[in-house]
Amino acid sequence: MTAPSGNVVSPDISRRRRLVEENLLRFLTPEVCRIPEKLREAMEYSLTAGGKRIRPVVLLSAGGVVGGNEVDLLPFACALEYIHTYSLIHDDLPAMDDDDYRRGRPTCHKAFDEATAILAGDGLLTEAFRVMGDSPLTARDPGKAVRAIALLARASGAEGMVGGQMMDLSPGQSTGQSSRLDDLSGRLDAAASEVEEIHLRKTAALLSASSGMGGILGGGDESQVESLIRYGRALGLLFQVTDDILDETGSFEEMGKAVAKDRARGKLTYPAVFGMEATASMAESLSRESLSALSSFGESADALRDIVRIVTTRRS
Repeated sequence: MTAPSGNVVSPDISRRRRLVEENLLRFLTPEVCRIPEKLREAMEYSLTAGGKRIRPVVLLSAGGVVGGNEVDLLPFACALEYIHTYSLIHDDLPAMDDDDYRRGRPTCHKAFDEATAILAGDGLLTEAFRVMGDSPLTARDPGKAVRAIALLARASGAEGMVGGQMMDLSPGQSTGQSSRLDDLSGRLDAAASEVEEIHLRKTAALLSASSGMGGILGGGDESQVESLIRYGRALGLLFQVTDDILDETGSFEEMGKAVAKDRARGKLTYPAVFGMEATASMAESLSRESLSALSSFGESADALRDIVRIVTTRRS
């Protein structure tokens, strides 16, 4: 089977996206969680800023492939979006990527202040694990839940997303030599290895955890979970390659944030290291790889295939 063509989003994707949107704040209400008002405002400001909700939709869709119950999976899907949102808040900070806009409106530290933004990110990260720990599925099947939570923690932490952000801020540390764009001096092989390692950690880790968690929580066997993890890994790299292309070719109106900043900062991006033509070819290869990982699944995986098309054709 191949990814759907055209711009139509499947009903399953639309429905799951709405389900996430409608429940994102449910686990943070005052009746459930006593949060100081300004902190709550900052957390909710960033959570409700929009976005495609690809990670939680991937989790719900992967769970559906193996027969999982969406009601059971929903707290984990929302928790995953909390962690993704926390990462965006922190990535935008002056000490990190120093961005003023996210999804077309001021970033959290601009809308509030830097300290509040840091704490809003900290709050979302920590509450994510509380939401997962308090879920009915965790009470009913703690072994399965702990395995999924551990997968997410590894993908989010120093070995995964946090480590990838550190490498993005300090290129060259894994090879022991500089691989910044302004100091390559013929070391393109090192730069190519570095850019892939950064984004395996920074982007692909969380998306592979999304699909893997869905497989685990939905009751998939080892082979099914491994296939879903491979799918998420290829999808994550595809997402980053597409993002790097859009940073070079997109506009603020499309992206909702400043563009062409990565090259100006000397960051390692796929187009900067490999060139635009090779990067486009890489996107096609990763699209095929992600679809190939789903070859053992039938029509139940069509929503996951549709997500590949959404990532491949996105303009924001």
